[in-house]
Amino acid sequence: MSTEIRTARAEMKYARMSAFKIRDIARCLRGLPAPEADARLRFAPQKSARLLVQTLRSAVANAESQLSIPAEKLVVHEVLVGEGPTFHRFQPKARGSAGPIRKRTSHIRITLKEALGETSPSKPKKERKPAKAKVPAKE
Repeated sequence: MSTEIRTARAEMKYARMSAFKIRDIARCLRGLPAPEADARLRFAPQKSARLLVQTLRSAVANAESQLSIPAEKLVVHEVLVGEGPTFHRFQPKARGSAGPIRKRTSHIRITLKEALGETSPSKPKKERKPAKAKVPAKE
């Protein structure tokens, strides 16, 4: 039995949305099982969630068709959102001048890995002792 971790990935290039806006939603996906990540994205109202769910479903389909891994065994390993090229446009302004408009694009890459066995529970947190009350110094 090989201990090699199998991964599948998908990319969406030139997505017509700023990388800053997509990263806000993408941060929440790392470490989630693929079906749960899909469910969270489906109910998010942002446009970036629609772009991420398309890419996530593509990565799941790649894993199922190329590696024969069922969706239930997949975990979101990493979500990378980088900036793509910027489209430059101009908005007419007063007195015949023009103001720049930057239509930003981004590249999204989602990598899924196969979950090995049961997901182990996180380490139990240490119990914190209450802070000691400060005693005023004696004079």
